[in-house]
Amino acid sequence: MERETLSSRLGFILLSAGCAIGLGNVWRFPYITGRYGGAAFVLLYLLFLVFMGVPVMIMEFAIGRAGRKNIVGAMKNLEPSGSKWHSVGYAAVAGNYLLLMYYSVITGWLLYYFGSFLTGKLNSSFDTAAVGGYFSSLTAAPGLQIFLTGLALLITAGIVIIGLKNGVEKITKVMMVILFVLMAVLAVHSCLLPGAGEGIRFYMRPDFGNLVHEYGFSESVFAAMGQAFFTLSLGIGAMAIFGSYFDRKRTLGGESVRIICLDTTIALLSGFIIFPACSAFGVEAGSGPSLLFISLPNVFTQMTMGGLWGAVFFLAMIFAALSTLIAVFENICAYWMDMHGWTRKKAALINFLLLFVLSMPAVLGYNMLSGFQPLGAGSTVLDFEDFLVSNIILPLGSLAYVLFCTHRYGWGWDKFTGEANIGEGLKVPSGLRIYCAWILPVIILIIMVQGIYGVLA
Repeated sequence: MERETLSSRLGFILLSAGCAIGLGNVWRFPYITGRYGGAAFVLLYLLFLVFMGVPVMIMEFAIGRAGRKNIVGAMKNLEPSGSKWHSVGYAAVAGNYLLLMYYSVITGWLLYYFGSFLTGKLNSSFDTAAVGGYFSSLTAAPGLQIFLTGLALLITAGIVIIGLKNGVEKITKVMMVILFVLMAVLAVHSCLLPGAGEGIRFYMRPDFGNLVHEYGFSESVFAAMGQAFFTLSLGIGAMAIFGSYFDRKRTLGGESVRIICLDTTIALLSGFIIFPACSAFGVEAGSGPSLLFISLPNVFTQMTMGGLWGAVFFLAMIFAALSTLIAVFENICAYWMDMHGWTRKKAALINFLLLFVLSMPAVLGYNMLSGFQPLGAGSTVLDFEDFLVSNIILPLGSLAYVLFCTHRYGWGWDKFTGEANIGEGLKVPSGLRIYCAWILPVIILIIMVQGIYGVLA
């Protein structure tokens, strides 16, 4: 079977950026920034993004482009004879399934809130308590959530069935362009609200005293490292699959920097949306995961033309979430097409049905299975699935790619840089070898241990 390819460089950049851009940018980044001190935290985040995110992304792309298959097949093609590096790929594929098992549920919630604001069902008559109750009523209704989750997965599978170029690439490119426009419009609107100045100053004026004010400097540093690492969706082979569809006209270093810049732009725009708006309406921006479904709806219900702005905001969130769903679902389907010879339609339909069933524990974790709290009091199945992906599978996968690309028992530094530096653009300097081979793995291990300890302690 002839391997599909992307039609353009822009398609590769926007698809890869779409995979990286998700709720980690537009949901987790603002509340983590609000919790750990604003502008000073953002500077730390950007620093770690350069020193950690860029090299790992280049490595994952290089494995995919050189191996010309999904992460399992690519590592099998590149690994030394008799070694079992490709076994890491199976854990990565499992991570793709786990991610979609709860990400599709959250995307369903976004669809519901978009419809609620668009139709006026969620409006200025809702006070703070009523907005909180609105989200509780959604999560308490398994039938409604099952429908919404199925709808999110159906949209995703339908796009992937259409094909790589005409479906995944073309539709994701349109969504990404619209997402950037919507985020820019929302950011301008928020910054012009009366009372927005305090939020803008908090976000733009670094005050390193804020880093130690409540949580301490070391915890703030670990939080910045973790956010920089997890925001790019590295470690599960989702970037490798798009590398396998990309040509060799451009170096992977230059393309990785562009993709991370797009990803960071969306994260920074989300801050310009949320901090000024929260400041204008007296809402706590560092309010944790409830920010997206309780705190921000409270802002929109108080805002002039809040129904319109709420609908626009949640439409942007839907595009951000769907871009990740589509990329990860494509990665899953590519595994079955590459390794088992399935057609695209067969892979998409079977995995749609499988993921629909597998997503049920996350749906029921808020109602029928609410008594099951795997991470302690107040936790849910969704929290546990997110913990497995974010704190174990992503860092372990990334650690394996780094070791595979830098040590002679794997693919090796020379072969990795040879692939990464093919074409025009930014090259990987040979002087980075010691850092990538010995320091970067330690940083990833620290992030993983700290992340696990922070949840389980």
